Amino acid sequence: MRRIPLSFLFFFIMQFVVAQNAFQKAFNSKTRSTKENIRIEFYDDIENSGHLPISIIKGKVEGPVFTIVAGVHGYEYPPIIATQKLLKEIKAEELKGTLIIIPIANIASFYTRTPFINPQDQKNLNNAFPGKKNGSITEQIAYFITTNIIPVSDVFLDVHGGDACEDLIPFVCYYNNVKKPDQTALAKKLSENSGFEYVVSYPYTISDTEPAKYTFKQAVQDGKTALSIECGKLGNVQKENVNLIKKGVYNMLETMGMYSNGTGAHKNIIYRNSQTYISSSVNGIFHSKYKAGDKVNKNDVVGYTTDEFGSVLEEYRASNDGIILYMLATPPINIDDTVMCISSYLEH
Repeated sequence: MRRIPLSFLFFFIMQFVVAQNAFQKAFNSKTRSTKENIRIEFYDDIENSGHLPISIIKGKVEGPVFTIVAGVHGYEYPPIIATQKLLKEIKAEELKGTLIIIPIANIASFYTRTPFINPQDQKNLNNAFPGKKNGSITEQIAYFITTNIIPVSDVFLDVHGGDACEDLIPFVCYYNNVKKPDQTALAKKLSENSGFEYVVSYPYTISDTEPAKYTFKQAVQDGKTALSIECGKLGNVQKENVNLIKKGVYNMLETMGMYSNGTGAHKNIIYRNSQTYISSSVNGIFHSKYKAGDKVNKNDVVGYTTDEFGSVLEEYRASNDGIILYMLATPPINIDDTVMCISSYLEH
């Protein structure tokens, strides 16, 4: 068993205290109509280092605290670019309340163009919550968000998109947490007012003591109103998806009475509340004629995998009727990869 020297433990503790104090000092400032940009530094015991950029925009008057996180996966570019534009556009003097914006949560993933994980410790930030105070760099970032950002947030919005290999239709989603009806009702309202056509709800099944793993699920577990936007695909910047994310944020802020730049809800919202997932059990080359947004019927053949010589190794069938919410859209496929998510609506 590897032992961590006491000097390292002391260093981690002091590092966390300094980072915590830097955020709290900026957040608790009584000066309003301001924007302060800070970087929280992190170091772990295997010599990884990095930072978490945070922008705190304090409106002219007191009001709700709305947090926006982008770049939990650094290869999901439309959310990152949308937050860059929001940082330039939002005027503090016209804002009621406070915005906390993390424009790129996974800096190492972003700058190395690495899908899904932080290459420094091979961990997925969106699978690391609540994190660890003295853990690897990814675990420390998750812990900082859990212990500093989430507690002060009234609304927590986590913005994602399709990663380098994923085709995806834009949607907004929330957890249907029946134990927290008020927070769930507000998350549903914000989703419906976002301007997105597809509003997706997920069942909330974990206890208060189980690891939440996912970023905005941690906020839900901690009793906050939390939701997520999924918009963008295939590791590219699509202008229309950047604009759709911005529209979603502005609509949510207007719903909260924080900012007046909304355009209203989508005229024909499509609800989805039941998701099933098809996974691969082989490595090989993936083939499919389908794309995200296509309708499928139960038992339709939606794709197959071959070996390097073209022999079929595995065939994939739709598990139910629905639409393809997102799917693998590049040829390489590995064991346990998600082939696609099929979404439908079930009457309760």
